[in-house]
Amino acid sequence: MKKPKVPQALPVLPLRNSVFFPRQVLPLSIGRESSIRVIEEALKEDGLVVIVAQTDGSIDQPTEKDIYWVGTLAKVLKQFTLPDGTRSVLMQGLEPVQLLSILHVEPYIKAVVRSVEETVETGIEIEAMATNIKNLFKRTVELSPNLTEEHLTIILNTEEPSAVADLATSMVPVSVEEKQKVLEIFDLKKKLEEVTVLLTKHVQKLELGSKIQSEVQDGISKTQREYYLREQLKAIKKELGEDDENLELNELRKRIEAAKLPEEALKVAEKELKRLSQMNQASAEYTVSRTYLDWILDLPWSVSTEDNLDIKKAQEVLENDHYGLDKVKKRILEYLAVRKLKNDMRGPIMVFVGPPGVGKTSLGKSIANALGRKFVRISLGGVHDEAEIRGHRRTYIGALPGRIIQGMRKAGSNNPVFMLDEIDKVGADFRGDPSAALLEVLDPEQNSTFSDHYLEIPFDLSKVMFIATANMIEPIPPALRDRMEIIEIPSYVEDEKLHIARRFLLPKQLREHGLREDQVEIDDEALRHVISGYTREAGVRNLERQIAAICRGVAKEVAEGTIEKAVIKKDNLTKYLGQQKFFPDVAERINRPGIAVGLAWTPVGGDILFIEATKMKGKGNLTLTGQLGDVMKESAQAALSFIASHAKELGLDENFRSELDIHVHVPAGAIPKDGPSAGVAILTALTSLLTGRLVRNDLAMTGEITLRGAVLPIGGVKEKVIAAHRAGITTVILPERNKLDLDEVPKAAIEGMTFHFVKEMGDVLKLALRTVEESEKMKIAELQLDPVAVN
Repeated sequence: MKKPKVPQALPVLPLRNSVFFPRQVLPLSIGRESSIRVIEEALKEDGLVVIVAQTDGSIDQPTEKDIYWVGTLAKVLKQFTLPDGTRSVLMQGLEPVQLLSILHVEPYIKAVVRSVEETVETGIEIEAMATNIKNLFKRTVELSPNLTEEHLTIILNTEEPSAVADLATSMVPVSVEEKQKVLEIFDLKKKLEEVTVLLTKHVQKLELGSKIQSEVQDGISKTQREYYLREQLKAIKKELGEDDENLELNELRKRIEAAKLPEEALKVAEKELKRLSQMNQASAEYTVSRTYLDWILDLPWSVSTEDNLDIKKAQEVLENDHYGLDKVKKRILEYLAVRKLKNDMRGPIMVFVGPPGVGKTSLGKSIANALGRKFVRISLGGVHDEAEIRGHRRTYIGALPGRIIQGMRKAGSNNPVFMLDEIDKVGADFRGDPSAALLEVLDPEQNSTFSDHYLEIPFDLSKVMFIATANMIEPIPPALRDRMEIIEIPSYVEDEKLHIARRFLLPKQLREHGLREDQVEIDDEALRHVISGYTREAGVRNLERQIAAICRGVAKEVAEGTIEKAVIKKDNLTKYLGQQKFFPDVAERINRPGIAVGLAWTPVGGDILFIEATKMKGKGNLTLTGQLGDVMKESAQAALSFIASHAKELGLDENFRSELDIHVHVPAGAIPKDGPSAGVAILTALTSLLTGRLVRNDLAMTGEITLRGAVLPIGGVKEKVIAAHRAGITTVILPERNKLDLDEVPKAAIEGMTFHFVKEMGDVLKLALRTVEESEKMKIAELQLDPVAVN
């Protein structure tokens, strides 16, 4: 129908709960007096009227506030007066119009309107969108009981995209607001998009409602229907030779053949597969059995990696990864050499013992790289449950193999390097003792038949190279310690730390802070000062932190643009690290009688120990302070008794004990101290105090004493010598029977130091104490420097 020219003023017909669209032909039942007047007024002219939707359908006499201001220009085609006085009018929508102003609302609404031009677009995209709307409407008709095939026929026979959108929206039972939104869109593409979204939502609601209804109806007989259908499906698949169960079982059979299992494991796998074939896949036991079979087949029973037997190449890898640690590298190369000559040798079981930060854990990965093997690491710190090692029995829900078998599965080969980190931190409680479970794992004679509680099949661990790490060897149970080859990794000396910082730590921190090598220059003197003045440790962790602090400071300056290159020297270290934290104070502190330097062993390396003694008038009491243990207190008692018994030889009054109170103190009082090795230093300090002779300030000592004056051997010589070297001490007194222990001390620590080996306390006193004349001269010099410092 040809669109007529739209007059400026037209009567307005409000519709309750409905939106009238262009191109829509619809009979309307009109009962309101005002609406009848609108039809009569329209028929007087050319039959044109504006149909708009009410915002609220419950209002009988709508005003301009109660209607939408976008509606449809419609033409009255026919009208019939019914017996009850109401009118039935056949209307045809022509085009969308917009109300500009309301002229009056009584006796009916009349408004000034204007025609709205819709954009006209063509193209494949518009056609595709219109086709999609037709398809969505077709799906709506299928699901909705309110729409018929006649509605679908109208839509399918409509060609114009805009008409498709309008008619589809008018027929779908959605809210007035949603329909009005479509009517108010005059851009064709946007209108098609909006109608698509509208229909999609409606279809989804209908589908969900249909699904819910279906589920409600089928709920009662669901189990029976599923069983029936499953049985039918099984019969059909068997007929076609596509049975899922058979396919799964066939796949498992192929995996069993390909796994090359040992005889015992093969028997268990075949037995488990037979059980699986007789189970229903829906049963819980089926999943448990299938998981168990998967674990058996995933383990590397016969998969090995080929060892790199090129000893020179392996040595290069070890040297590139770690500086020093010659003893460890030598042991690995020896293993490789024997492995080259004897192909079937068992893997060694080693434990690296040393203070934190010396590279024990990272060394394991380096060894794996050198050998060309897979690397697996598990941490045993804080493990209290034996099942963590041996696994849980399959009778428990959620049972799994232990960490050893899990590690082997992760490695994918039966000869990895397997690191047991922090083995000295394992603890025992009511759940068992994990260290006892490790006895079989770490015994070369037994681990070829290691049995996990979950698998219950012997698994060969003899090809695995086990490496354990520990800070202290004492907490490891003797039975477990006996099964391992102990390799002690000593503390690093200053030269070694310098090389490590230069080769490894500094390049690593430069990369991590986004700096280039040409942007930071740190000379050796500055690095040595960082090592001695800002860190006091056996390893290099704190050293790395200090280097990182320098790099952060430089990165800030480079980012700000204040510098292009930083040159770090000893003089400007405080700019990045603050004030120096540690000072070499041996010489300064031995400036009066009664002070001696001992050497101590700690779990994190060696350390120097100051012994201080003072005297006062009294009745012979001996006071000991500094959190000393019983053994150390007994050493002090023995030292005093020795001095009393040799008073005449030492030039002392034989009755000195009855006239003096003596106080022995070991500084760092918050740290507990014990052990017999401080006996020599305590005796020297007491002798110095009572004779007035100063102890040499470049000397430290260690050793156990007896009442007869013999010096007995002690342990931890390596750590103690390194501590003396770190503190700048040049002379060390050791027991005669510890002479051979110096072979284990790094050459860099021994260089430039003098060692005296003694059997008797008399020898110690001769070496440690200055003469009376030297002591008097030093006292006078001290008094001249500091008149207040009176002893």
